Amino acid sequence: MYKTEGLPIFVPKKMRSFLASIALIIGATSMYAQKNSKDMKNETTPLRLIYPQWQGGIVDHWMPDIPAEDSSRGYYLGAQLLNLLAPESNQKTVEVPVSLDINDRAIEKGISARNVIVKQSKAALDILNENNPDRIITLGGECSVSVVPFTYLAAKYPDDIAVVWIDAHPDINLPYDAYKGYHAMALTACLGMGDEEIINMLPGKFDVSKTLIVGLRSWDEGMQARQKELGIKGLAPKYVAEHSTAIMEWLKGTRVSKVVIHFDLDVIDPADMIAGVGVEPDGMKTEEVIRVINDIAAKYDLVGLTVAEPMPRIAIKIRNMLNRLPLFK
Repeated sequence: MYKTEGLPIFVPKKMRSFLASIALIIGATSMYAQKNSKDMKNETTPLRLIYPQWQGGIVDHWMPDIPAEDSSRGYYLGAQLLNLLAPESNQKTVEVPVSLDINDRAIEKGISARNVIVKQSKAALDILNENNPDRIITLGGECSVSVVPFTYLAAKYPDDIAVVWIDAHPDINLPYDAYKGYHAMALTACLGMGDEEIINMLPGKFDVSKTLIVGLRSWDEGMQARQKELGIKGLAPKYVAEHSTAIMEWLKGTRVSKVVIHFDLDVIDPADMIAGVGVEPDGMKTEEVIRVINDIAAKYDLVGLTVAEPMPRIAIKIRNMLNRLPLFK
């Protein structure tokens, strides 16, 4: 049973549609993936990590219809909504403590809000070390929420793990690039590249040869050249629209038994659903994403799944509306 049941009837139709679509995605992917992963050799219950980190994004200019502070911290509310919508289970759920201070966003060493991101990354790593999970479901938060859990799993399963990064963007920026949002540096951090202190703190890293970007269709200046230079394979939405063969053949070539999947909601075609910040056209359909993740989980041990970049525009507007009504306070 999903917790979208019993939503108040005053929730607008678009909002109800958004919530239902997100519930479908999380439910179809996490329940199927958990079932198939339990069929693998190691039967364990995943740790559910609620990671509402928002500081890695510099996104308010993309949503001028929402107050800047609200859009900047929108990922925080997005993570809470993902947890609300996720299927009920006996999974242990732990939330990473995240600051809501809008003023703590100074650029240090090429990264916006670096100090607070380092602090929150350490807190997330402490949670994982304390719980020692074999599998992790992460509900974000912007894209950098995958960095700590994925590198933790990379260290736990060295040389036997691949990463499938489902995203409209490659997220391979580095601190010296023009854009200073850490969420755009998430994949390079998983590969062991970037800020020295952060990289040294992370427990493991992925091999480039075991890294695939799916749904890729938008690059910042210079990022296509960097992707080519690094040798990271990418698949545009059209190559996975009808089937998952290209992904499965690539995975077979890695000779791994375990996979982590990062799912940025902006990979979805905005004509199908606008769930993230990005609205790049010609993306993947919701059903295509679900099929891809399930196909991987059916053949490989899915040890990590992140759902990232939820930006609940309508929920933010509803909250702001309610805050201006009488009797609530």
